[in-house]
Amino acid sequence: MIHDQPAVNATRVLAGLLESRTGQQIAPSRYWRIQTALAPVLKDAGIPDLEAMVAVLLDGENEHLLQKSLEAMLNNESFFFRDVATFSAIRGQVLPHLRELRKARRAIRIWCAGCSTGQEPLSLAMMIRDDAAVWQGWNVEIVGTDISETALAKARSGRFSQFEIQRGLSVDLMLKHFEQDGEEWIVNPDIHRLVTFKQENILRPGSVSGPFDLVLCRNVLMYFAPETRHIAYSRIARSIAPDGLLVLGSAETVIGQTEIFETNPAIRGTYLPVLQAS
Repeated sequence: MIHDQPAVNATRVLAGLLESRTGQQIAPSRYWRIQTALAPVLKDAGIPDLEAMVAVLLDGENEHLLQKSLEAMLNNESFFFRDVATFSAIRGQVLPHLRELRKARRAIRIWCAGCSTGQEPLSLAMMIRDDAAVWQGWNVEIVGTDISETALAKARSGRFSQFEIQRGLSVDLMLKHFEQDGEEWIVNPDIHRLVTFKQENILRPGSVSGPFDLVLCRNVLMYFAPETRHIAYSRIARSIAPDGLLVLGSAETVIGQTEIFETNPAIRGTYLPVLQAS
């Protein structure tokens, strides 16, 4: 807990910088996370405390340090096949639905927004490979985006620790889709090549363009303020096919949040675009 007023003020400024640059909010009750996350950054930069950090960041000449600080404060929690029920629905209902819709062109595009260190899109790639027979002759494109270049560098490397590889993966899947290299596990090339990773801020126009047939934006919007969430929904709506599907986190919903998407009565936990945002 942060008690002295200068540190509280500094933490509030840092939380404001995080929200203005990334959209992600940190509640005052969790300001302790900022001090914990920035401790290594302070040490590396030789900066004594948060008040001094704010002074350095606000002088306008330290964009690199600001980016490093923002990335340290971001919540990059991720693991393979996070929320088993969601991935079960994607495999059993969502992907078969999309195969039927796109059987004429035999191609689908999937966007994982806020993919962090890559476990979500790689989980989808494993799913596609495990069902190779039904995807024979199809072009499946998976794009993973995140605002953190540090997280994306890890995703692009395809290297995960023993702890990370065990979160969500059975031993069978570990041995099937990864190779062990000392203390790390490396995803097999046939999985990794299915995913393209790009740096992208979901709140701003970027290099990733639609239309996508399936968009996963899970456990991202829950950290946004309502007005910021609206911007994100509008961006997704511009990038999704008119008959495409949106999947949010298990604790997220469009109900009461936006009129751009509506619940899909056919597949629980998915959402349909009502209109394309202008």
